[in-house]
Amino acid sequence: MNDFLPLQGTDYVEFYVGNAKQASHYYMTAFGFQPLAYAGPETGLRDRLSFVVNQQKLTFVFTASLRQGTPIAEHVSKHGDGVKVLALRVDDATSAWKETTSRGGKSSMEPKVLKDEHGEFVISGIHTYGEVEHHFIERKNYHGAFMPGYQPWRKTDFKTESTGLMYVDHCVGNVGWNQMNPWVSFYENVMGFRNILSFDDKDISTEYSALMSKVMSNGNGYVKFPINEPAEGKKKSQVEEFLEFYQGEGVQHVALATSDIVHTVTELKSRGVEFLQVPDSYYNDLLDRVGKIDEDLAPLRKLGILVDRDDEGYLLQLFSKPIQDRPTMFFEIIQRKGAKSFGKGNFKALFEAIEREQEKRGNL
Repeated sequence: MNDFLPLQGTDYVEFYVGNAKQASHYYMTAFGFQPLAYAGPETGLRDRLSFVVNQQKLTFVFTASLRQGTPIAEHVSKHGDGVKVLALRVDDATSAWKETTSRGGKSSMEPKVLKDEHGEFVISGIHTYGEVEHHFIERKNYHGAFMPGYQPWRKTDFKTESTGLMYVDHCVGNVGWNQMNPWVSFYENVMGFRNILSFDDKDISTEYSALMSKVMSNGNGYVKFPINEPAEGKKKSQVEEFLEFYQGEGVQHVALATSDIVHTVTELKSRGVEFLQVPDSYYNDLLDRVGKIDEDLAPLRKLGILVDRDDEGYLLQLFSKPIQDRPTMFFEIIQRKGAKSFGKGNFKALFEAIEREQEKRGNL
């Protein structure tokens, strides 16, 4: 089938935050990102500033308002720190905008051509769930560090080592009651994605709570967006807690790929990143459940790393605790050894671990 929206992957993730300087420093120190680019008053902006960091194929942008009453300030006031833009790399940003808006997508930015001494950069955008936007990024004729309007950002005396994070594996969105299927239709009809996996409230449930999820993927599989909605349970689900504290729909977590999860998680933990912990009993029959794996069990048990297998291989994964004050967005660290799934066999243990954290916060 003709792919009218060929995507090359995630170009960057932009966060609206209360303090971009401190946020970027945290991600460099704790997650091993390197400074890349900066825009602010020194580059002609009067109302905001942005710090850009990267690690291999991962680029994060942290944007903060310099004044009250701006859309950025209002976003942070309402949601806390959170994802505003999931930017997608394309060969033709104008075509991507035309194709998606002609199919019902709501424009957030008409195609703009930006130029500087490093070439020509094209950007466009559409709205998706909540206040999240997808920006289409065309940089085939651009050779600068990030995009026009930004200056290179280097720190000569500050050193941070990579933690082995490589690229965005997938991004998960939390939407409201009965909103999963409408947003599934949006990704199918507007962006040409297909539903590759579905989980109902029997797949993702504990004694107390449940949720439903559908995984949307573009044609080549480079971009995957699972969509979660709450389901009825005895107590408040993690999705309901997110929606309450985020005050609306938004990105629940970003999954970051690594080729050595033991090394990556060891580094992250040593730098202060906190992760969910499953009971030690999870590992007692792990190899009986998932079969032979390449890794030694001892470091997986020590670090709390989860393992699951599908028909094509297995994966290793671990979920951080929320990385801002509100119990909203978090990160998943994932290493795929052939598996293309999302850890269905770990759902119960994982969500019970989340519920224990909810209970500590008084939100279960």
